[in-house]
Amino acid sequence: MPEIDKSALRAALLGFATIGVVGFSLQRYELSTLAIELEAIRGWLGGDSLYAYRMPGTQAGAALSPALALLLAPLTLLPLRLAGWLLALAGVTALLLALVVLAGPVARRYGHRRTTVVLALSALAMLTTPVHAAIGLGRTDLLLFGLVVADLIALRRAARARSRATWWPAPSHPTNRLRRFWSGGGWAGIGTGLATALSAAPVLFIVYLLITRQRRAASTALATATAVTLSALLLAPDETLTWFGATLWELDRAAPISDPGNQSLAGLLARLYGYPAPPILVWLPFAVLLLAVGLIRARSAHTDGDEIAAFTLIALTAAAAGPVTAPAETIWLLPAVLILADTAVRRRRDVRVPRVLRHTGAGMGVAALLGFVLLVAGPSVSQPWNGVAFVLILLVNALPWRHGCAPAIPIPRPLRRPVAIPVPREG
Repeated sequence: MPEIDKSALRAALLGFATIGVVGFSLQRYELSTLAIELEAIRGWLGGDSLYAYRMPGTQAGAALSPALALLLAPLTLLPLRLAGWLLALAGVTALLLALVVLAGPVARRYGHRRTTVVLALSALAMLTTPVHAAIGLGRTDLLLFGLVVADLIALRRAARARSRATWWPAPSHPTNRLRRFWSGGGWAGIGTGLATALSAAPVLFIVYLLITRQRRAASTALATATAVTLSALLLAPDETLTWFGATLWELDRAAPISDPGNQSLAGLLARLYGYPAPPILVWLPFAVLLLAVGLIRARSAHTDGDEIAAFTLIALTAAAAGPVTAPAETIWLLPAVLILADTAVRRRRDVRVPRVLRHTGAGMGVAALLGFVLLVAGPSVSQPWNGVAFVLILLVNALPWRHGCAPAIPIPRPLRRPVAIPVPREG
């Protein structure tokens, strides 16, 4: 069978599997989050406040930002099921493109076809709880994931451009500014800025860009987030002021902090103490410590050239230290599992690594397998013993990074040293 036919067959199988997973997820979660948000938006368009709607029976309210409400407003014209399918297909597309960015360097390193590896990893990702929850609840976490990962492409291109400039100066007169802007990664930060404007959690990525002195990307992210927020303020001034003044700080608006679905440190402590919310004097010091550890380790990963691990550490830190983390927001556990598996293979194959570290490669492989099993097992297995919450905290402190893997910093070309001519030792 020709290779092109095999690729088409794999793509067709993945397409059928995606349709099956989307249908299963919608049937299981019944688009409960999207239903609340669309009803709140309909009431807002009808003259009520965006945050006035409460779901009968549970009294859960919409907790989306005005910018996100404006983005989802066209879906109010469609039936809930059709809106859920459109949002799910957009999320799956974002996931597929993100896996191209995350797994592409790994596939090239081991000499495999990128398409084959990405399709295989996409099929595995579709089995996990974060993807099921994002699709089934009608959440936008997969889209936010794709926006942030898009900045990895820009940072990677900017690193190549800066590295190339160290040994091949660019022409003084640009021939095509738009092409140079795209190929040189000048748009780095736009995805993070959009994600921050739509949801507050990605703001930690901007902090990371600042502490790693990626000032241009940080400025672009801040400018993008500010522009989108100001646009929302012009279109919906009352809702924007209410969002930043009150709704953003109502942490139990969708569910209590002690809800079993909350996978953050705050939810873990609340359940351990048996309170609706964790004791602030207990949670706050540990949360600040987690933030410090995550930012320091992400900066070290960036310095060693592994920007994927650095971004993953930032996302895991935000999920662990934040007050509320839904299962769909743990989507960054997928690249964490990929990093563990890649590190395991690298340590087992690299003969230059000391024997002790090569043996730890087996441990990394076991950790990757157990992490994937935990993600596939679902809430019924992980929630009774707070498995995902403990894994988030553990990975913030122990996730490895790979030296020189897909760097986002300029790497100077190595200088060739003259080779000494061997001579006889004794005359």
